[in-house]
Amino acid sequence: MLSTLPENCAMTLYVNLAELLGTRIEQGFYRPGDRLPSVRALSVEHGVSLSTVQQAYRVLEDSGLAQPKPKSGYFVPVGRELPALPVVGRPAQRPVDISQWEQVLELIRSVPREDTVQLGRGMPDLDSPTLKPLLRSLAQISRRQDMRGLSYDNIHGNFGLREQVARLLLDSGCQLGPNDLVITTGCHEALSTSIRSICEPGDIVAVDSPSFHGAMQTLKGLGMKALEIPTDPITGISLDALELALEQWPIKAIQLTPNCNNPLGYIMPESRKRALLTLAQRFDVAIIEDDVYGELAYTYPRPRTIKSFDEDGRVLLCSSFSKTLAPGLRIGWVAPGRYLERVLHMKYISTGSTAPQPQLAIADFLKNGHFEPHLRRMRSQYQRNRDLMIDWISRYFPAGTRASRPQGSFMLWVELPEGFDALRLNRALQDQGVQIAVGSIFSASGKYRNCLRMNYAAKPTPLIEEAVRKVGAAAITLLAQNESSID
Repeated sequence: MLSTLPENCAMTLYVNLAELLGTRIEQGFYRPGDRLPSVRALSVEHGVSLSTVQQAYRVLEDSGLAQPKPKSGYFVPVGRELPALPVVGRPAQRPVDISQWEQVLELIRSVPREDTVQLGRGMPDLDSPTLKPLLRSLAQISRRQDMRGLSYDNIHGNFGLREQVARLLLDSGCQLGPNDLVITTGCHEALSTSIRSICEPGDIVAVDSPSFHGAMQTLKGLGMKALEIPTDPITGISLDALELALEQWPIKAIQLTPNCNNPLGYIMPESRKRALLTLAQRFDVAIIEDDVYGELAYTYPRPRTIKSFDEDGRVLLCSSFSKTLAPGLRIGWVAPGRYLERVLHMKYISTGSTAPQPQLAIADFLKNGHFEPHLRRMRSQYQRNRDLMIDWISRYFPAGTRASRPQGSFMLWVELPEGFDALRLNRALQDQGVQIAVGSIFSASGKYRNCLRMNYAAKPTPLIEEAVRKVGAAAITLLAQNESSID
């Protein structure tokens, strides 16, 4: 129960309460036009302060799920008809060899083209004016005569950047120093070196399901097996299913994205993060935490990481600037805890030190205070875009379509009726200048074939709306063909 959490969890209490009320609204417990419980009634029911309830309602108001009326309280907005949430997946209850490389390759080999609207790739918006100071820093570094940007760097990474990242991590609850961090070539290398530091070929890694295709393809390339754990679109990985898996199988590590999850978009409640860490301690397994989208949470302060509760160094925290700034910089980091020496060795035998020039530019960008204003702008833009994208899904997609409710980032998970084939949909759309990410690449065994992931980072334009309409229209056509073939 929310009321049993300790006092120092007050920040999370309002988030949990907002999630509870939001779930009830989205599942139809409160209908459009209904009056929501009063601030005082919720305070008594959940044993929290009035200000906690008011904060929760502000979160719901920002999400468009609650509307205040003077002297009357809060109401569910009239006319707001949201798609139902995706169902919890039912992955295989055993470790499996990972497939889907061909579909992943099809997605990642695509390059930006003027005649294609790219809804599939995990690209942030690169057109924001708040990125201009970063471009200036890159230009200035390239003009320096001391050649610092062209020489080998420390295997740990630039100290100035590590210092700035350590300060940045304070917002996630982590008390780390520069020497606790290793700069990597993007978050992908952070994940890869972490996995190789812990696991060997044939080992089993538990993953959330659906899960980031890049991490799973790393497991595939290293000869490891994935055990997919059912994952709720609001609260995250099932702890009961994970506990059962840990009891049954010799799992070496747990790999997941608890904050602004890719592709479902949820933020795992803090109490569940603590419970997950307790499970890992009980079974003595490592946790590889992907926090690449954590800074893009729509609520402030940003959610805490699992790493922030880690006292014995078993959590390897991985992140990068690929989603907050630009993927072409290829700058990430890992806080590997007790596995620091192994991570350094894995990095040395793969890429060696990371390119210095983008490290210097990002360090300068952070040091001069440009990062937080940029984040504020992006969070606000992505939240508005999310609401618009969900509205377009409701308007243009087939009846019965389900969609996630991202609490951060810029990815939407869309679920079409059972039996639908998103691979056929993607092929049909390519002739129309639109690309999506098919759902099967987010499963080790190719599940979620009736799902797709869509990017809503870019500022909305008639061209993007038309692309979404094309996706919906093609889906309706394919569903009609399926029904006629059955008849």
